[in-house]
Amino acid sequence: MNDKQLVALHAARQVHNDMVVGLGTGSTANYFIEELARRQTEENLHVTTVASSVVSTIKAQQLGLRVVSMEHISHIDLYVDGADEVTPELTLLKGRGSDLVREKLLARAADHFIAVVDRSKLVAHIGEKFPIPIEVIPFAWRLAKHTLEQIGGQGDLRKNGDGLAVTSHGSLVLDMVFDPELDASILDAALNATPGVVEHGIFTGLTGVVLIAHEGQIEERRAP
Repeated sequence: MNDKQLVALHAARQVHNDMVVGLGTGSTANYFIEELARRQTEENLHVTTVASSVVSTIKAQQLGLRVVSMEHISHIDLYVDGADEVTPELTLLKGRGSDLVREKLLARAADHFIAVVDRSKLVAHIGEKFPIPIEVIPFAWRLAKHTLEQIGGQGDLRKNGDGLAVTSHGSLVLDMVFDPELDASILDAALNATPGVVEHGIFTGLTGVVLIAHEGQIEERRAP
């Protein structure tokens, strides 16, 4: 069993009957979805799920889980998803897969959000390994980029093959690098205040628990 599978199974043990559970996207989230389906079959677990992407929706449906669309829920009990970076303060960077709006909606709506990662995702500051993904309205991307450059951002639109990356609901994605000395909470506020920005990949104050897998062991870190 690899570390991603181990941490996903550990998170799945936090799921109880009659919960509404948010499903993340990616390889670790896939293990979590598979374990929920196994528990449903073998342990008679009864859950309702809502997914952060079309990919996870299809996988959950194929495995027989009950999936509802996001417009039919007002809150969820538990959201489990991975992250691209995790700081010591448990600020997360997410969005390499471009599902920023759905992911942040689920994170905000959840009573509990558990992030599941391996030790390679631990960083000293947000943006250490990856640029910050910033989802922008297509007609406003140049204006938004110019505003972000005024606070030191550098970057451009994300490419996808010969074209531009487009999110599931039609936004473009700017991948921007900022001064590493800029505090994540300050950058979070600045991005939130930028006209034309739909959502971005900094998740601050949203997760209470991060489960970190390393060489067959699970470390649990909780927000201060």
